[in-house]
Amino acid sequence: MLKPKNNFKVVADKKNARVILPNMLTLIGVCIGLTSIRFALDGRFEFAIVAIIIAAIIDGLDGRIARLIKGTSKVGKELDSLTDMISFGVAPAFVMYFWKLNTLGRFGWLVCLIYVICVALRLARFNINSGQEPSWRDNFFEGVPSPAGGILVLTPLIFSLSGIQIFQINYTIVVPLFFMATSLLLISKLPTYSFKKIVIRRSTTIFLLFSIVLFFGLLLIYTFEVIAVSSLIYILLIPVSFFHFQKIKKKSTTTEDEDEKLEDIL
Repeated sequence: MLKPKNNFKVVADKKNARVILPNMLTLIGVCIGLTSIRFALDGRFEFAIVAIIIAAIIDGLDGRIARLIKGTSKVGKELDSLTDMISFGVAPAFVMYFWKLNTLGRFGWLVCLIYVICVALRLARFNINSGQEPSWRDNFFEGVPSPAGGILVLTPLIFSLSGIQIFQINYTIVVPLFFMATSLLLISKLPTYSFKKIVIRRSTTIFLLFSIVLFFGLLLIYTFEVIAVSSLIYILLIPVSFFHFQKIKKKSTTTEDEDEKLEDIL
């Protein structure tokens, strides 16, 4: 008599084992993003901001880890988009609503709705364009990515907590303006740096490592000051990325035209 085969396995195969880690990181990011809303409800806005920053770091790591260990999957791709919607769309909107926008009544809620809708549109467009062949355009995003957008709308709150007061700020006016500007940047076709493909010389690696350690050291000691300055630097990089993109595009177009001429001659 043949014994029935035991088909029970803890992990089905190596592919599934590689998929588990990045997906687990993504789900942890969802939990942290939702927890930021809980912190905002309790009035602990400092912890709410830190939670969203941690969610952004995890969002930057899970995709890279998946590609590194060859654990990418369609489920992971969709899960990542849903995570971005919660952590960088819904969560920042609720945090800012509980902090300042609730004082504006229905207009404050409308601003939150517009921002969340723009995040959803941004993610939908990204999913459509992500299947294209790699090119020099991969160094740029089309519009501001959702993690950056989630941190940008928090910038007024970050500045208020950092203690940096260059001049008196009317947050009742500034916060809705930041929401509207960020919403437009999310759905715009303005090229922004993706920082996905960074080529570093081996001789400068030690300086890069030192810079990273220094940055995170300052982040631990002067948390909100560093985040505020980083947000300001990112805003200043947006026009720089636009002109850089136009320069590369012009150079690439010229090269393609020359190649077409050579083909015609042959």
